[in-house]
Amino acid sequence: MTLLKNRLRAFWSDTSGNVTIEFCLAMPILFWTFMASYVFFDGYRQSAINLKAAYTISDLVSRETGTINDAYIDSMQNLLELMTRTPSDVDLRISVIRWDAVDDRYYLDWSANRGFLNALTDNNIGDIEAKLPVMPDNERVILVETNNVFVPLFNVGLEDINLSNFVFTRPRFVSQIVFTGTQDGSNESHDDAVDTTGDV
Repeated sequence: MTLLKNRLRAFWSDTSGNVTIEFCLAMPILFWTFMASYVFFDGYRQSAINLKAAYTISDLVSRETGTINDAYIDSMQNLLELMTRTPSDVDLRISVIRWDAVDDRYYLDWSANRGFLNALTDNNIGDIEAKLPVMPDNERVILVETNNVFVPLFNVGLEDINLSNFVFTRPRFVSQIVFTGTQDGSNESHDDAVDTTGDV
């Protein structure tokens, strides 16, 4: 009996192999932590890149003084894909929106869509009214919307994230950016005695 107690006491006090056991217990947690840190950092990085790309496109369009067309919009889509370098599809929609003080509402001058499922029109522009800036009568803004899905590289419990950006900028050198390509939304005429030729 004494021998058994001595053996048990010796086994209890023996610390050999503790490091190996602790390593086996901690390694999965450490490995998951490293993977999760990489995934979260990559997600924030992709979100920041998408936002910078949206601002870049918005700034480029705002500096235009001539008429733009479908080829121009396609080039902006290509630029967006080059800047974001994401494996998922990148959607782009560029619109020019005007505020009408008499009607007390926003109107859509034109909208060019590359990838968005729903068209932006005069009928549904009220859905984004809360996001649009306060403007004086007949003032216009260029709205750039981008969207793509961030797919985590590792499965760390994070689902796919939809990265959307909503950026608006005033035309810099003209009162209106004229578009002659395929209209995505409404192209109805709203006679407010406003020049739509693009001249100041």
